Amino acid sequence: MADTPSQISRHGGARVDLPGRYGPIAALRVEPAAPGLNATALLLPGFTGSKEDFAPLLDAVAAAGFGVLAIDLPGQYESAGPEDESAYLPDALGQPIAELVERLTAEGERILLLGHSYGGLVARGAVLANAPVIGLTLLDSGPGELPPGYRRAALDYGEPILRANGIAAAQRMREQLDAAAPGWSNTPVELKEFLYTRFLRSSVTGLLGMADGLRHEPDRVTKLSHALRARPAPCLVVCGEADDAWSIAAQRDMADRLDADFAVIPGARHSPNVENPTGLLATLLPTWRAWLRG
Repeated sequence: MADTPSQISRHGGARVDLPGRYGPIAALRVEPAAPGLNATALLLPGFTGSKEDFAPLLDAVAAAGFGVLAIDLPGQYESAGPEDESAYLPDALGQPIAELVERLTAEGERILLLGHSYGGLVARGAVLANAPVIGLTLLDSGPGELPPGYRRAALDYGEPILRANGIAAAQRMREQLDAAAPGWSNTPVELKEFLYTRFLRSSVTGLLGMADGLRHEPDRVTKLSHALRARPAPCLVVCGEADDAWSIAAQRDMADRLDADFAVIPGARHSPNVENPTGLLATLLPTWRAWLRG
């Protein structure tokens, strides 16, 4: 399964390395344009993604007064990761993210945690590992494993290819899927080259572990609800109007169970951060400001 946004900028933010359990965590950091809010948005990408997926949001979030950190999850693109597939399951991967949040909090940052797609499952794992967040946003993420559909089928088909023939063979499968996607022929060559390079730099162990998580993650919404209330921390569930991973109904139900705000972004599918960043920001920024006002 490939998350292949229509636009990804490789620019935006200062490239930094953060300390992590498995080695450096690659990040893009932008400082707030003006002091006052004292909050940082920590952004977690989805399966096969990276920090660059959030590039269209970075400057606008900073201009609104928030600090922002977009990271590669362990094993993704420029971040180090372990050689243990089980370490990439959502709860397990949530632990080093919780450690990162704890470290940033100790340095005086208040963290608004956002996870996109698989990153949402990881963000949930971080909260369940007692990450001291002041708010949680789940972006096009679901209550548990991926439901039946082409994304799930691509995982089922791709795993044996990746195990038997390696990442180059999996990349060739991705190229075939991408070629059939609407609008792929109009994708800039520079972007295609970046996506090619990024995938080949992904950890094979990480891809296999995350794929396992996407196919077997149980519904932990009730447990997350209890954890958020215990903090307490507010929650937002937001998705594209044509999300083709988890259904809109499933995400709305998850929001109800979390007593969370819920929003649908027009003109977007599974990645509003690149498909309609302006529309996504129109939901994120006022919601986060309202959370800070209490």
